[in-house]
Amino acid sequence: MKVYRGIEQFSKLPNAVVTSGTFDGVHIGHQKILSRLKNIAASTNGETVLITYWPHPRLVLGNDNSIKLITAFEEKIKLLRQFGLDHLIIIEFTKAFALTTSSDFIKNILVDGIGTKTLVIGYDHRFGHNREGSFEALSANSDEYGFTVVEIPQQEIHHIAVSSTKIRNHLSQGEIHISNQYLGYPHCLHGIVVKGNQLGRKLGFPTANLQVNSALKLIPSSGSYAVQVEIKGDSYDGMLNIGVRPTINSTEGSKEELQKTIEVNIFNFDQDIYGEQITVKFIKLIRKEEKFNSLNDLKNQLVIDKQKAQELLISSTIKLS
Repeated sequence: MKVYRGIEQFSKLPNAVVTSGTFDGVHIGHQKILSRLKNIAASTNGETVLITYWPHPRLVLGNDNSIKLITAFEEKIKLLRQFGLDHLIIIEFTKAFALTTSSDFIKNILVDGIGTKTLVIGYDHRFGHNREGSFEALSANSDEYGFTVVEIPQQEIHHIAVSSTKIRNHLSQGEIHISNQYLGYPHCLHGIVVKGNQLGRKLGFPTANLQVNSALKLIPSSGSYAVQVEIKGDSYDGMLNIGVRPTINSTEGSKEELQKTIEVNIFNFDQDIYGEQITVKFIKLIRKEEKFNSLNDLKNQLVIDKQKAQELLISSTIKLS
């Protein structure tokens, strides 16, 4: 997959099969569009082109600096590579670009810039200033534009429409089993291992403290999770805790009670990995964060959590491998 940082880097194609969107998460609805894109290109001897945008439009237009993304941008590019696309065009999304009319977008980018012969869009996709571009408007003027428009119908699981927004909401509630189902793969965090207070080692459950690479990455809600951990190409089972460690902070009288940490206990692992980049794949929530009466009560709960994590990882292997 060739990556272009701007439409000006791209050379017009004789037969481009195109789709566009933010594709945050590259979830199963997105995958349906990409599959159709590839099938059409294969049947028409065309080349696949995906147009995406950065920064995310909501960061630019919505006064929504708090939005967190399912996939960091480079992570999204890596995911898209797996689908065998020919071309990825990244357009810088600015307030000026947001004023582009649908007719200018079609003429300057789709037709003159790319050479679109087939445009594939999701059932609810809109583009151009004020989201004026729609499937109906495109279809009504397809002869004038010189390309065919293909709409992908609403993709549903158990009668619930898949969307990046709904996946974000499920992740924010710790409902990993649902978000993973909609993504078609486990939600991941990528980051570097940093030093913590090493109290986990004293409790018999040493942890690697994870510093996530992207500040925009969506972190699931506080709680304990069954996870898989990738380190230097090898995979390990483990359990991970996200939260403010209420038992430890109250016991130690910590002044940093509101600071969340991400700590993973890797099963059957005793290597020094400080400074290493690791990937954590979330499988399922074990329990929400709790405050225990003592460190001994916490230690007893960790024993139960580990057993539960091992059971969840065994039962999830076939579904998420």
